[in-house]
Amino acid sequence: MKVIYNPQPDTWKALCARPQIDQEVLDPAIRRILSDVRSKGDQALKDLTLEFDGVRLPSLAVTDAEMVSAIMTLDDNLKVAMQTAAKNIETFHASQHQESKVIETMRGVRCWRKAVPIDRVGIYIPGGSAPLFSTVLMLGIPARLAGCGDVILCTPPDKQGNVNPAILYAASLASISKVFKVGGAQAIAAMAYGTESIPQVYKIFGPGNQFVTRAKQLVSEEGIAIDMPAGPSEVLVIADAAANTAFVAADLLSQAEHGADSQVMLVALSNVNIEAIQAEVNRQLQDLPRRDIAAKALENSRIVVFDSLDAAIQFSNAYAPEHLIINTVEASAIAERVINAGSVFLGAWTPESAGDYASGTNHTLPTNGYARAFAGVSFDSFVKYITFQEISEEGIRAIGPVVETMADAESLQAHKAAVTKRLEYLNSN
Repeated sequence: MKVIYNPQPDTWKALCARPQIDQEVLDPAIRRILSDVRSKGDQALKDLTLEFDGVRLPSLAVTDAEMVSAIMTLDDNLKVAMQTAAKNIETFHASQHQESKVIETMRGVRCWRKAVPIDRVGIYIPGGSAPLFSTVLMLGIPARLAGCGDVILCTPPDKQGNVNPAILYAASLASISKVFKVGGAQAIAAMAYGTESIPQVYKIFGPGNQFVTRAKQLVSEEGIAIDMPAGPSEVLVIADAAANTAFVAADLLSQAEHGADSQVMLVALSNVNIEAIQAEVNRQLQDLPRRDIAAKALENSRIVVFDSLDAAIQFSNAYAPEHLIINTVEASAIAERVINAGSVFLGAWTPESAGDYASGTNHTLPTNGYARAFAGVSFDSFVKYITFQEISEEGIRAIGPVVETMADAESLQAHKAAVTKRLEYLNSN
């Protein structure tokens, strides 16, 4: 990891840059996939699965028999762990539901807002060497709590045409009944447009690599809602001299192992022993099965050292990390000054991996600086809020002249007349 000491603010933009694939390379390939799936449906999905996943599928859907068989093979200890995580996720997300509250803005004018579940949603789950079954819980459970009518899941198959058993068990815990063996940009296309097997959805959720993220962005331009831009994983760790070196190194590597295009950042105060942390990162790296992936991610990563705590906090807010770990003595005080982050982890005993799996918060979070404007997935992500208003005779007498005056000022006479006609009727009776 490259070390930068006290960088000036005019250099921060470059330091905050994430690794990117040129969109001139991305877009033509993704647009081809989107077009093929839209025009050829299931056949395109099967052809693309053979091309990218190396398996020829007779059918895209996971059968009930496959679901039962896969779950039976799963280790009982893992099942118990997943049940605990599911309970915590449900507890946290259920608390986010709010009852409708009627507000009388003026006498006779009543307004309220009602949460209505999105009827059809799609969930994308990456597979490959690190099948993210935890993401099934993170997305499927709030979808169930929100009351979404039709929840489908797409995930790539392995070389034998099977879906990871833990993904299927997580789907059962989240009450997701429709699982399809399709991954990558083609899965996004299938959920966006619909095929013979896969129904079209109204909103697509789930993380993925830059191809998946870009596919989501492209279909969103065609009117399909997406959760947020959620691409390669990232973490920023703020550490002071009191931070345990092994903890800091482990937290950095826990995100680096996600993928070669992941990025980790250490923002250290000047009294931190940087050499000791670098040595510990290298030592722990050697023990990781995914060390080659993590090592590649570290090439995209940096250590930024500041003499000033204020500058460190400002830099973190400029970076707007997906995950922010504050491993300092005064973690709570620093947390009060965080304005840009997807999810924050406070103190020495709060690893980011706890949030990834089981603390209860959602791990589907904005990356690439989008935390400046986007929030992570929550209960609200699976509902739409419809506003209602009801005006009585007393209310229209009170608010009517206000509307007439404003409509007249905007030269919208039909708007004005819709009020005037009512007032004339009331005044004549």
